[in-house]
Amino acid sequence: MSKRKLIISHNLNEPLVEKVKELVPDWQVIIGRSTDIWKDHLTDAEVIAGWKSSMSTNIKASDVKWIQTWSAGVNSLPLKSLEQNNVQITTANGVHAYPISETIFGLMLALTRKLDTYMKQQLEKSWQPAKMHLEIHEKTIGIIGVGKIGKETAKIAKAFGMTVLGLRRSGKSEQFVDEMFTQEQLADLLPRCDYIVVTLPLTAETENMFGKNEFQLMKSSAFFINIGRGKLVNQPELVQALLEKQIAGAGLDVFETEPLPETNPLWDMNNVIITPHTSGDTELYDQRLVQDIFIPNLMEYLNGKTPSTNLLDYKKGY
Repeated sequence: MSKRKLIISHNLNEPLVEKVKELVPDWQVIIGRSTDIWKDHLTDAEVIAGWKSSMSTNIKASDVKWIQTWSAGVNSLPLKSLEQNNVQITTANGVHAYPISETIFGLMLALTRKLDTYMKQQLEKSWQPAKMHLEIHEKTIGIIGVGKIGKETAKIAKAFGMTVLGLRRSGKSEQFVDEMFTQEQLADLLPRCDYIVVTLPLTAETENMFGKNEFQLMKSSAFFINIGRGKLVNQPELVQALLEKQIAGAGLDVFETEPLPETNPLWDMNNVIITPHTSGDTELYDQRLVQDIFIPNLMEYLNGKTPSTNLLDYKKGY
């Protein structure tokens, strides 16, 4: 009888490898980032940790029963065929809470205190005041998507004495959030905020959630931060809002097309900070994912249970 197979399509340090192998001593465990390491095992792998787009061509013939993604998003997966085959999917949601919340405040502080302007001036050895007069303290932040990242962002916001408005699908209240709104109440939330922070996943409900109407509802002094997904925003209408100064500026980590084309006008805007979809990067990424998510899920799976940490709801899309 052939061994059950587990593919981990990432390079892990030896202590993490050993922790996984200890749980599945009778399994064949294939580990490595290179496609050549695992491509010939896709058709009969039972568990795959770390989805790669190149796997799509083989997955239909696979015996896979559970996929643990290495990212919070699932948009690159062939969800329809996986759902039809009753494949369980768990995500990396939560791994990014610390680094992304830190990036959010890095962008907010840079835009508010004109740090990006001064960094550019440093390259030119130019000593010029940048009309820096805004503060974060005691302002109002709107967190669009109060999941694990949103909750950590709200917690940090309280250290600045900020008023925190949140938006989530259920409207359920949350610690550190002063008022919670539903998606249908977005128009009520936007005019009250000095910062809008988008941490949502991309679904049919959230695609193009921010466009001309939403930017017109925002304060002209407000900053827009998006670390969710590029397609949550109508990018041409965001560009127009920035050009017309309907909003004060933007901090953007995600874009409709990535890499962002060199011809995109966002590159040349002084009130925009661009990061290349790296807000979730952290030295502890693999450790948190394996120890806090994958191993607990694997233990449940081996005991005949459905992996419960970050289990995807196909109907919701997250």
